Amino acid sequence: MVASAFTSSAVTGVAKVARVASSCAVVLPLTRIATVVVIGGVVAVEAVPMVLSAMGFTATGITSSSIAAKRMSAAAIANGGGVAPGSLVATLQSLGGTGLSGLTKFILGSTGSATVAGIARFY
Repeated sequence: MVASAFTSSAVTGVAKVARVASSCAVVLPLTRIATVVVIGGVVAVEAVPMVLSAMGFTATGITSSSIAAKRMSAAAIANGGGVAPGSLVATLQSLGGTGLSGLTKFILGSTGSATVAGIARFY
């Protein structure tokens, strides 16, 4: 008798939770999703050059006393006095100096869009 009453109340509680959860489900319109995805891609493409510049990877070279200068120093010490071609510091300086290529912008935009779309699913 006690087990039956407990099971009955548990089933009733689960049913209440399911009813509340189903009424809270938000379905975003397709235009809103498309807008969010496009904004995510644009923000990703535009943010990378700003972040690189803020870190000290600029078109005129690495800014002194910046994060980039510290990373360059560590890379040079680890490599015996020079920064290895193709290393992270060299790649970031190249991106900071020349900007992003079309393929890099495409990849960043796609990644940003996918990330924002994944996050938007939960809201």
